[in-house]
Amino acid sequence: MASVVIGAQWGDEGKGKLVDILCDKIDVCARCQGGNNAGHTIVVNGIKYDFHMLPSGLVNPNCANLIGSGVVVHVPSFFSELEAIEKKGLNANGRLFISSRSHLVFDVHQIVDGLHEAELSGAALGTTRRGIGPAYSTKATRSGIRVHHLVSQEAGAWEEFEERLRSLVASFQKRYGNFEYDIEAELVRYKGLAEKLRPYVTDAVSFIHGAIDSKKRILVEGANALMLDLDFGTYPFVTSSNTSIGGVCTGLGIPPQSINEVIGVVKAYTTRVGAGPFPTEQLNEIGETLQDVGAEFGVTTGRKRRCGWLDLVVVKYSARINGFTSINITKLDVLDGFKEIKVAVAYHYKGQRLTSFPEDLRVVEKVEVEYVTLKGWNSSIAECRTYDELPEATKKYLKFIEDFLICKVGYIGVGPARAAMIEV
Repeated sequence: MASVVIGAQWGDEGKGKLVDILCDKIDVCARCQGGNNAGHTIVVNGIKYDFHMLPSGLVNPNCANLIGSGVVVHVPSFFSELEAIEKKGLNANGRLFISSRSHLVFDVHQIVDGLHEAELSGAALGTTRRGIGPAYSTKATRSGIRVHHLVSQEAGAWEEFEERLRSLVASFQKRYGNFEYDIEAELVRYKGLAEKLRPYVTDAVSFIHGAIDSKKRILVEGANALMLDLDFGTYPFVTSSNTSIGGVCTGLGIPPQSINEVIGVVKAYTTRVGAGPFPTEQLNEIGETLQDVGAEFGVTTGRKRRCGWLDLVVVKYSARINGFTSINITKLDVLDGFKEIKVAVAYHYKGQRLTSFPEDLRVVEKVEVEYVTLKGWNSSIAECRTYDELPEATKKYLKFIEDFLICKVGYIGVGPARAAMIEV
């Protein structure tokens, strides 16, 4: 059976630490969607590891790791990230695999990502410019190139790969102009990368169902978060894949009945990176405090994150879609210094209380947020290691969240280290 960890807000909730802790109890860790546009940090024995594309299960030497069919893979970045974590002592030999059905991200996708953002100008989406959107676009138009196209040793396979890449570049240049791109050098580079990548490639359907049939414990690690979902997020300010529970099934080929647990990761306040509406954003001292105390800078881009109060309208919307069986509240210690803490419980528009998160961003930008003000604990909880050690005001904050969502809090993060996670 599989457990799933999914971000409940706009990403950056701290999913990696929970995955790291859960990895001690699992046999397989799998990524189901996204690419190297996401990122999170895990601290183990004082060593900080930055993950972008690779599954976090690599921190457990007994855990196999799979990059699933729904992930888009930039091969040079794959090897760069692998080299970086291996230099810090992690050994991935024989336990890191890539689905043969995964689509490839090329440098040309990254160039086009930047050109498209420049074209949008003031209406730019704020992408990471890692080529993720263009790669998913070519996947959807059936002009994409998959991992098996690169590594196949069948007769004529390399010629097909070369033809596909040339055609892809030509179509982009027709659309965006004759930008500089050395296709010959790229083909030479990828011929070498094919040999290097081949040992990691597997039939992911056989891999994951072999694990299910063998009763292995599987953990699925979602990237980004529900509000960045292509269908249910704040479109068009979203990522290019399904970040919901649906993306787990389609990205790994896992049937719904094989999923027994869905943990939603919820930051104790709200942040988002890039453009798009953000009803509880605090463009004031409160927002600056959250940003500074929470060290809110993106792992992948280094961009400053926008900060605001916890928005339970967003989290409830996310819980409905994903069917959370429990939630993990992270970075609760960032609220230590507040005497009062606000929580958004409803949106009002034109005098009406809305029943869900609106699909129309023009409405989202104009909603009046209804807050409930709770008493802060105004003391450090960073050294707390059990629920009973938490101040009463902290417990009331957590209980308010549980009651509103009708979903239990299973884990509480009170600091960046692995030990700073309370299991309730």
